[in-house]
Amino acid sequence: MTNHLITQPIDAIAPDPTGSSGLLRPIQQLTGRGMLGVWAAASLPMAIGAWTIAPSLADSFGDLGLVKALVLTLTGGLIWQFCLVAALVAREQGTLRWATVRDALWLRSPTSPTTGRTGGRLWWVLVPMTVLFALQELVPVPIPGDRDLGAILESPSGEAWLNGSWGWLAALFALLLFNTVLGEELLFRGYLLPRMEGRFGRRAWLANGVAFAAYHLHTPWVIPTALLDSLALSYPSQRYRSAWLGIIVHTVQSVIILLGVLTLVLGGS
Repeated sequence: MTNHLITQPIDAIAPDPTGSSGLLRPIQQLTGRGMLGVWAAASLPMAIGAWTIAPSLADSFGDLGLVKALVLTLTGGLIWQFCLVAALVAREQGTLRWATVRDALWLRSPTSPTTGRTGGRLWWVLVPMTVLFALQELVPVPIPGDRDLGAILESPSGEAWLNGSWGWLAALFALLLFNTVLGEELLFRGYLLPRMEGRFGRRAWLANGVAFAAYHLHTPWVIPTALLDSLALSYPSQRYRSAWLGIIVHTVQSVIILLGVLTLVLGGS
């Protein structure tokens, strides 16, 4: 990726607004082309995996072949996102030392925008965030039957697939881990959001929410409801300068799914 595609010229780089000492260089603000480039690098592999690679592999997995292929291809796409973030941060900061990565990706406790106080009672913002995120999940969304993981897991065929299947439990764990901790959230709330402020200012959370919704080309039926993520995830993450907020709230959903899967696996042991 060329410099002009990913970041603004060196004289347009904005200083980190929190003044974090872990940064070796200021956080580089993305141009419009840079944002589009990172968005495409994250979105297109997921879409290709879901609509081209997975269907071509489905027959080789037998029963529920498409779902099994989707689990593997989407996990691969999410692992790629983690690698993408690591490469971009290393390119920007010149290191992947934890103290630098922590501040470059806002992996720190929430900070009050008015008092500057960090952590403590500010973590309670997770409660309304989780409620908003859960309400979004209640909105009915028409999902193709052969791609509806939730419905498939509740079906007899889904139970037969996972009963005693520790290998698929590990695969689903990897999918959920990279979906909420090391993949999507790290890229959108950790990497992109802090680097969209130069162009969008206080409304970066809104642009980030739109980008996150549009990213779901691999599951286009969730795009309308995913716009609500700008309220539940992006806004608090920007206001309190903490990607952990979005990561934790999004992970709650993954933990619930994983517990359901574990129940099915144990049922066949």
